[in-house]
Formats: sequence, C-alpha cells, structure tokens
Amino acid sequence: MFDRLRGWVQRNMPNHDTFERNRFLRPIAHRILRPELWRFHRRSVPRGVALGVLVGILIPVAQTIFAAVLALPARANVPVAAVTTFLTNPITTPPIWVAAYWIGRWMLRLDAKTPGQPIATHIQSEAGGWLRWLLADAAPATAVGLVAIAVVGAIIGYCLAAIWWRLWIARKWAHRSVVRARRG
Repeated sequence: MFDRLRGWVQRNMPNHDTFERNRFLRPIAHRILRPELWRFHRRSVPRGVALGVLVGILIPVAQTIFAAVLALPARANVPVAAVTTFLTNPITTPPIWVAAYWIGRWMLRLDAKTPGQPIATHIQSEAGGWLRWLLADAAPATAVGLVAIAVVGAIIGYCLAAIWWRLWIARKWAHRSVVRARRG
C-alpha cells in the first residue's frame, strides 16, 4: 500500500519543471528552485507538513501554489508542503467546515448572544432570517473555527512529522548496526 502511495505522490508531486513553466511563479522561480527547499531533512519536512496543513485548511483554491510560495520564508520543504495540502479534498472539506462552524460557534459563544432562546429557534422565528444568520453568525463562527482547526492541525502535523522523522532515522541506524554486526 505504501509503495502505491509513494508512486502516486512521485507522479503527482510538483517538480522543478512545474515551477519553471508556471507563468505566475516565473518571477520567483529562482527562489523556489533553491536546492535546500527540495531536500528532505529533519527541520524542513515538519515545517512543510505544518505549512501544508495550514494552507490546505485556510485557503480554498490554488493551495499547492500558495504552499510553495509560503515555503520560501518558512524554509519548509516545497514538495512536502504541496502534497500535504491534499489533506483537504472534496471528501474531507465538508466535515472540516461543519466542525469549524461548531468549534467557532463554541468559541464565540453564539448561543449566549440571544438571551432566553437559542439561535436555532431565533432563526426559525424570522422569515428570511437565514441570510442574516449566514452573514452575522455562521460566517464568523466558521472563519474562527477554520483558523482554530488549521493552527491546531499544523501543530499536530509538525509534531507527528518530527516524531516520525526521528523514528525513521532511528530505524535506519538500527538496521545499519545490524548489517555491520553481520559483516564483522
């Protein structure tokens, strides 16, 4: 399964040519193509994961391009940041937005806004109140929730990527010591 996933990522991952050919990125392509932004090492990979999660949740369109451009000042791995933006897709976006609304509603305490009756009954009592609800209550709650989910997701992604990187390196070192013990 991991070989198929790795093959898919390698086929669909943006590469140097992708950025050189993009007319919008051509003015900054020399900065994006710096080799240190494409190497996989213990600091750039977790940064790329965190940046990809943040951009993937907060920016609804052209996520890979935004992740690649924002990888420059963050010194994050460009391919990892671009691939991690695929966390949000047509299947995962609706649950994320619903969760963002509920989290934002909780954070803003919107039910406390109308004393004596919760928002749901307040909306039903007004004709055409759904538009007011959408603009005054749902949009701010969803925005606050998206920011909260993006920040928490980026922190969790960074930590998981850093831990995974350390475990992967430890496994490589353990394998290397076993091979040396067999030879010697």
